[in-house]
Amino acid sequence: MPAHTPFNGLVPAVLTPFDAAGALNLSAVEPHANLLARDGVAGVFVGGTTGEFSSLTQDERLALTTRWAAVVKGTPTRLVVHVGANCLADAKHLAAHANMLGADAISAVAPSYFKPKSLDVLIQWCAELAAAAPQTPFYFYDIPVLTGVAFSMLDFLEQAPARIPTLAGVKFTNPDLMTLQRMLRVSGGRFDVLFGMDEQLLAAVVLGARGAVGSGYNFAAPIYNRLLAAARANDFETARVEQYRGVELVALLMRHGYLPAAKEVMRARGVDLGSVRLPHAAFTPEQAANFRREYEQLLGERGP
Repeated sequence: MPAHTPFNGLVPAVLTPFDAAGALNLSAVEPHANLLARDGVAGVFVGGTTGEFSSLTQDERLALTTRWAAVVKGTPTRLVVHVGANCLADAKHLAAHANMLGADAISAVAPSYFKPKSLDVLIQWCAELAAAAPQTPFYFYDIPVLTGVAFSMLDFLEQAPARIPTLAGVKFTNPDLMTLQRMLRVSGGRFDVLFGMDEQLLAAVVLGARGAVGSGYNFAAPIYNRLLAAARANDFETARVEQYRGVELVALLMRHGYLPAAKEVMRARGVDLGSVRLPHAAFTPEQAANFRREYEQLLGERGP
């Protein structure tokens, strides 16, 4: 296992920037990274669900990773690269590229078109993928609501280490808090479990989670950092207030369409990441104005 420090704090699952024509806009990565650094995040999770990885070409994913690696190099911001793909050869190429760039970790969802029929097959697939990045810690990315792959992550952490020597933990985008508690205790707490649901962060922290990956940390990290600070101080009244602010923000975005709304919040915070790619539907100017009005009513013009 490569030397690895568990993540402590917020790791935004970063949005992918596009220009007005819908092409990748790598010039927006640096201002995005600067905003996140000011907000005090621990790292970035590049090319994941929030980053619309399944709507990017292989070359675009490589270029996006390369740019983020260059921008965060020499800074405290750690780099996690999502390398999951339905094609194992593509995933291995992405993993080897991240390894070459010196990423702090890689992560991968399960293949979801031809789904693994057993946990053993999933572990075999992850083992081949992780072997392409032998110097890079590997996190399996559990998000059954989107992949339809729903094996026990407790069993995964118990069985996979023998075949995946770089296994560092799981990105757990799953509301199963009972399983979260058990995962945090596997092998005496050996594995890093990164919680993936912004709207339940406080519950996960109370149960022992230290790191979290989420889309909301792109634009609402100040809310969640106040939550974490309050929880550390045992001020759970304040922590609950901040968690509910996050919940109301998530509900607002979901009501309008999460990803285009998230891009609009980023514009409100001064970073233009463009729109979204089909099959996500972009906002019309009227929809953007309506959303911005409700957003400002909820949080004020200054946002989080």
